[in-house]
This record gives sequence, structure tokens and C-alpha cells, in this order.
Amino acid sequence: MIRDFPMSNNSIKLEHIQNKSKIKIWVYSLKRNGVTILFCLFTLCLVLFSRTNLLAAKNGLILWATAVVPSLFPFFVATEMLSYTNVISYLGKWLTPIMRPLFGVPGEAAFAFIMGLISGYPVGAKIVSNFMEQEICTKEEAERMLAFTNNSGPLFIIGTVGITLFGNTTIGILLLVTHILACISVGIILNTCTRRKRKNEFNPSYSFTSSRHTKSQNIPTHSTKTTTPSFSSLGEILGNSIKNATSTILLIGGFVVLFSVVISILNQSHLLDGLSNICSPIFTVLKAPIEFCKPLLSGIVELTNGVSLIARIPTKNLSISIIFSAFLLGFGGFSVLLQVFSIVSKNGLSIKKYAYGKLLQGLLSALYTGLAIQFIPFLQFNL
Repeated sequence: MIRDFPMSNNSIKLEHIQNKSKIKIWVYSLKRNGVTILFCLFTLCLVLFSRTNLLAAKNGLILWATAVVPSLFPFFVATEMLSYTNVISYLGKWLTPIMRPLFGVPGEAAFAFIMGLISGYPVGAKIVSNFMEQEICTKEEAERMLAFTNNSGPLFIIGTVGITLFGNTTIGILLLVTHILACISVGIILNTCTRRKRKNEFNPSYSFTSSRHTKSQNIPTHSTKTTTPSFSSLGEILGNSIKNATSTILLIGGFVVLFSVVISILNQSHLLDGLSNICSPIFTVLKAPIEFCKPLLSGIVELTNGVSLIARIPTKNLSISIIFSAFLLGFGGFSVLLQVFSIVSKNGLSIKKYAYGKLLQGLLSALYTGLAIQFIPFLQFNL
């Protein structure tokens, strides 16, 4: 008679180690080939959902040609032309006493901040990228500047979101004000965290020396160009500005069309429905209507589509729609994130700090909007 003897502890440990090794190998293989698998799936979905993808691509192209180009292209040309003047240099001299203590960046960052707010995504990122090329700021400063200088513009927030989608100018102004407050807060928070990190890196007994050393690290070693353009060089400046602006606007157009197709694929494959079902318990805990789940996920992928879907939801609690829109406007969506990454990657800038900063800005925008609606009587939009 053959008896089954129980496995020894060593055999159990050996089997556990082998299983763990197999899992590690599988995870490593997935990380290594994940992008390839994703691209293959995307190509397959283009074929499977070709009819709806064609319509989505056309709509994205129309959106780019009728909305993005008219609103952004002139600002791209203007910022390129201003970079040939001494305006940025003057801003650096005048505003360094404000920008350095608050945000820990040179005064020239005020130009990126102002133009980023006026123009909208991704003008701020383009200007920061130019600053890196001109060595106006350090790499660490540029990564922080990205997080609070690249924002949605008033034309989109007030005009498109407030007036067109919600049919209320006051809502647009509220969203713009909380958007600006949130991006300023993000800049201050990131500067505070950076100061604490630097303080911990140096020996406390040499705090005075370390402080001086830290400040010297932040000051760029190269000055900004202070040339004054003349009429003789106007043709060259205008030509270069239009060429650079065209390159950037075409890049943005590609992202708009691509992500219009991506959202179409996510809808046709019912992946958004599945993710909405997974996230629905979170909305239940937050006491938010579940019908906001799918539009919010769409907005996390692409901003304009998400805000448009949220504004269309028939609900008696309009405040929830406004708060979710504030979050999406602050975060910007993966489409804007990848646009920024494509612009700054040539300068070797990391996108991680930008992603964390925009997520924080989205949360702060939603918080500030909720507080304003709660405590300011004429902003209580509940119907």
C-alpha cells in the first residue's frame, strides 16, 4: 500500500518561491511589452469600429479647425514674437521679488503664468519649454512652473463652459476665479514642499550656508535675451513665429483627432460603461448621482467632451455639475497631459510633477467651487 506523505516545509517554500518568480516574470514582461500590446489593441479597434471612428475623427478635425485654431493660433504667434523682445527680461526684473518668495521661480515665470491663463492649454507649457531652451530657469524650476502656468483660458471657461454649455455667465466667472486660485495654490504648495526637501537635505548646523547655497541654485546662470526687434528683422521674426506656431497647432490638432477616436472606441467597446460600474460605489459614498460617473471618466480622458457631457445631465442639483466641471478644468485630462509631454520631452523635463500638480489643482478647484457655492448666497445654483 502506497501512502501519500505530506509535503515538507522546504518543498512548500520552494513551490512558493517558484510561483512568486513566475508572477514577477509575468509582471516584468507585461511592463516591457505593455506599450506594444496597447498599440496593437488600438490598431485592432480602429478596424473593428471603423465606421464610428471615422465619424469621431471628422468631428475632432472640425472641432480643431473651428475652435482650437482660431482661439490658440494667434496666441502662439504672439508669444513667439514676444520672445524676440525684451518684455520677458523686464518682467524678470520687476516681478522676481514677488515670484521668487511665492513660487520659488524667476520673475520671467510671470510671463508664462499670464500668457498661460489668457491663452489656455498648452501655451504655458510651450513658454516654459522655450525658457528651458534659453536657460532662463533650471530644470527643477521648469518642472514646477509647468504645474501652475499651464491652465485653461477665460475664453474657454467663460465662453464655452459658462455661456454655451451652462447658459450662465456667472457660472463661467465662478469657474475661472476658482481655477486661478487653485493654480496659484498649487504653485505655493510645490514651492513649500521643495523648500522643506532642500532644508532636510542639508546639515542643520550649516543652515545659513545651506540657505545661501540653495538660493544660488535657483538663480539661472544665463541672462534672458534683451534684444529689441527692428523693422529690418520683422519679416524674419514673423516668419519664424508663424512656423513655430504652426508646428505646435498641428501637434495639438493631432491630439484632438486622436482622442476623439479614443473616446469613440471606449464607448463602442463599452469599456467606459464597465469603468462606470466599477466606480459607482465611490459616487454612492460621496452621495453624488451615479449618472455623473461616465461623463467624469470621459473628461479625465479628454476635457472638452467630459465637460460637455456633464453640462447636459438633467439634474436638480446644478451645483454638482459645476463642481465636477471645476475638477476637470483644473486637471485638464490625459489629452492635455500628453500634449504637454510631447512639447517638453525634448528638454528632458519630467511629466510626473506636472501630473501631480494638475490633479491637486483639480481637487482644489472643486473644493474652492464647492465652498463658494455653499457660503456665497447668490452662487447657490441648486434648482
